[in-house]
Amino acid sequence: MSQIDPVTLAVVRGSLEQIADEMDLHLIHAAISPIISETNDCANGIFHPTSGETIAQGRYGLPVFLAYMQFTVQKVIELAQAEGGFQPGDMWIMNDPYLGGSHLQDVQLIAPVFADGELFAVMATTGHWMDMGGNVPGGWAPRATEIHQEGILIPPVKLYEGGKLNRALVSMFRANVRLPNEIAGDLAAMSNVFSVGTRGIEALVKRYGRELLGACLNEMIAYSERQMRSYIADIPDGRYTFEDFVDNDGIVDEPIPVQLAITVQGETMHFDFNGTGPKSRGPLNMSRNTTLSSVFVAIKHIFPDVPVNGGTFRPITIDVPAGTLLAAEYPSPCGGYLDPMGRVIDVVFGALSKALPAKAPAAFFGTIGVVAISGTHPRSGNYYVGVFPYPGGYGATRASDGLVNGTPPQSMANFMSLEMSEHRYPIRFDHFRLREDSGGAGWHRGGCGTEYGFTACADTLVSVLGDRVDHAPFGICGGGPAAPNKVEFTTGGKTWKPALRSKQEKEPFVAGDKLSVGSPGGGGYGHALERDLAAVERDLNRGYISRATAEQAYGVVIAEAEPLVAGHTRYRLDAKASAERRAALARG
Repeated sequence: MSQIDPVTLAVVRGSLEQIADEMDLHLIHAAISPIISETNDCANGIFHPTSGETIAQGRYGLPVFLAYMQFTVQKVIELAQAEGGFQPGDMWIMNDPYLGGSHLQDVQLIAPVFADGELFAVMATTGHWMDMGGNVPGGWAPRATEIHQEGILIPPVKLYEGGKLNRALVSMFRANVRLPNEIAGDLAAMSNVFSVGTRGIEALVKRYGRELLGACLNEMIAYSERQMRSYIADIPDGRYTFEDFVDNDGIVDEPIPVQLAITVQGETMHFDFNGTGPKSRGPLNMSRNTTLSSVFVAIKHIFPDVPVNGGTFRPITIDVPAGTLLAAEYPSPCGGYLDPMGRVIDVVFGALSKALPAKAPAAFFGTIGVVAISGTHPRSGNYYVGVFPYPGGYGATRASDGLVNGTPPQSMANFMSLEMSEHRYPIRFDHFRLREDSGGAGWHRGGCGTEYGFTACADTLVSVLGDRVDHAPFGICGGGPAAPNKVEFTTGGKTWKPALRSKQEKEPFVAGDKLSVGSPGGGGYGHALERDLAAVERDLNRGYISRATAEQAYGVVIAEAEPLVAGHTRYRLDAKASAERRAALARG
């Protein structure tokens, strides 16, 4: 076939991305559980029918899913081919974290798309199920030591065969989870997104023809590969290293190193995680596929304009040594995978900051800090499970300050609305606000984290699974670290912190007991004494930093502090005195 018209290629790419977007929105609007409908803990994508490589992805889903679903699709293609190939009406289901990625709560469905009687593409959807059985409601089990303590493990099996639903399989799911009606509703919503995707792809085939559209799919992947290679070629050849730590694994109170060496040679990059600590006894492990996905998510942050599909990752090779917490194998628990995933993203940023200081960000807040609550609601008598993932601060870059109160880069999961949460669960939020002084100081400041607290209105179990207390998010190019994670319980009138600082399993609350948490901010970029004085004054007046931090970290002199209502103060800096003080501090 002759060269594809670039306008046609752009229209096809945009159309496929729009179809994936529509799948995202359909699932978000149709799901029963707030973890999908409010938090957007889901994803949808379209994949190549033979290689399984990503072709298009929805913009509303979580980045981690969009990266590792490619591995799931490739595995299911292999299994389907062993059975004679996909058939119309087939739909596969799995949540095996060792074959796909992430943890048991993330259930994936895979279905073929046929055009003119032949396989044309494969679609996949992922949705987080609020409960998968297991020892801890919601699946966030800080003290899990094997995968079966975290819930039911679903190997790749057919949910539908030739359009016929395996009702016995659905009955098995319902019998093994704490929220059977919600899970059944979410499964139905996930299954229905494929009708949206199929309808859109069939319309494209009708418009462009199977041959031209198939050629466009291949060219989209090839184009992304060429673009990625051109960006890598601009990176100075060399070996760039970085190390960070997971605080502990939930069982053993010892830090676990995550080490990375990136070798850039011409148009290729090699990521080597040798030197990373061994698999953990607790749940802070992740499969090799999830580690690869973490690298891809980080690369997308460095080069945001490269269309993400299978071609983007062809110039990249990754060595993940067996036996480490980044290459979990059965039966290692994986429920807390999002925290080591955050550490992988950060070491990629840290290593590339040495090669691309103008592009790489400082560390983001780095922990999901999930709080899970569960019990029987005193009004309805129904069992409930609530899950609250952290928002926090992003790392600063050469271009700008870090994002304030952002969703986790590895997941993008939203925090559920306070009003909806108080309606669904027997808790009352005492506060939800930006966390002052949480962003790392720098020429560009790290973004502020968030702090919130709630009071129980009835008996409830509270579990917390997070990290980044002992090892705060780092700054780069002279920037300062962010504030570390913070978790405090108040039970029986006494305030205390968990023995492992950010991890606590099934703590019983009664009415009046409280939880207070504060997410880290992002690391700073560049030297704080060089920050623009107007920016420091603005940060003071917005409550991002305190007076003490302004004076000590940024070296400014306050000319005027005018008290305002509700304890707020308006500050004005003395520019001349601040410049003199900064010069003196720089001299040491």
